[in-house]
Amino acid sequence: MIKIKKNNYEKGAALLLSLTIILTVSVFIGASLTFLTLDSINSAQAKIESTKSYYLAEAGIEDTLLRLKNNMQISSPNTLTIGDDSTTIEITSPIGGSRTITSQGNADNKIKKIAVAYYITSDEVNFHYGAQAGEGGIIMGNNSGVQGNVFSNGSISGLGTITNTATIAGIGNTIEDMNVDGDVYTYSCSNANIDGTLYYVSGGIINNCSYGSIEILSDPIETEDLPISEEEMNDWKAEATAGGTILGDYIISDDNESLGPIKITGNLTININAILTITGTIYVQGDINTNNNSIIQLSDDYESLSGIIISDGKIAISNNVATRGSGQEGSYLMMLSTNNSLDLNDPAIDLNNNAEGAIFYASNGVIYLHNNINVREATGYKLALDNNAIINYDIGLENINFSTGPGGGWSVENWREIE
Repeated sequence: MIKIKKNNYEKGAALLLSLTIILTVSVFIGASLTFLTLDSINSAQAKIESTKSYYLAEAGIEDTLLRLKNNMQISSPNTLTIGDDSTTIEITSPIGGSRTITSQGNADNKIKKIAVAYYITSDEVNFHYGAQAGEGGIIMGNNSGVQGNVFSNGSISGLGTITNTATIAGIGNTIEDMNVDGDVYTYSCSNANIDGTLYYVSGGIINNCSYGSIEILSDPIETEDLPISEEEMNDWKAEATAGGTILGDYIISDDNESLGPIKITGNLTININAILTITGTIYVQGDINTNNNSIIQLSDDYESLSGIIISDGKIAISNNVATRGSGQEGSYLMMLSTNNSLDLNDPAIDLNNNAEGAIFYASNGVIYLHNNINVREATGYKLALDNNAIINYDIGLENINFSTGPGGGWSVENWREIE
């Protein structure tokens, strides 16, 4: 048998090959570990930047909410910079008192986006009737009318017309000399023309009344409170006062002035050709006096919400004075007096001009509508309509939302991450 003996050269070549393989594998393993380590570091860094972006977006939302709450100036889009990073905030135009705020945080090109819904809070008041009166009742002049339902805790009398149902609550009250196209609910009736059914309480007196049909009620007709409570009125006064106080009388001259929320301790006078734009609830402890061709209107920012001027004194609306809401459907200006005057020569609210964009409310006194006046709704302790005065009820008043204004109460909902 022949033996082949390996020389030292061959042994060295084998060792070199083994070392090369081991080194290659080691380098591969080292490179893999390095790649995994770097990938882990990059992943962690990306997560850090992503988290920074999220909190940047939240900071943008919180900064914007603070500015809106305090009625501070803010633009859209708006950029908030923190260190080397930033967030961009966009605010949609108000729709029905609500806005969407979107904030996009950007840290090292890692994007996070948050959105919230921000809306102005409001108080709902239900005006179910074209005209509603307390115990003072309603007096209607020749050819005056209410185009809608009427409810009164006192008697209704005069030579006017009610196109829908008339309800006269309380024991002993009556409807007298009136024309009613719909039904009538009353204790007694005198010299009235009723196209529908006359419902009268047992024990009441029917004197020279015409009707389509008649029915007797066994129980008295229950009275109804006026729709706004004293507590609600006090809340509105407090919200106005929180916006600041003007001491003494305040006069708006022949220019355009924005006002509210604010409390005025004296009288408020709006001069000829002056324009008052309401930006929040106004509380006047004295009288409110208007002059010819002046305008009282809600700010556009009220959108479809309604606003309030409340006075402890008397309110006088002169000839050619315009009173209106924001211009959007469903927005109204309510002028409310807590004065208790029942004197038609010096009423709580004195109306001398049409006011289709306003509601008038006298919690303790009389509202006097002069000749040829046309309004949407009137509620008071007592109502008096002069010849040809008309209340033309708007069905949208059945559920109306009053706001303290763009700088008033607010709420946030649907805080969510969207990207």
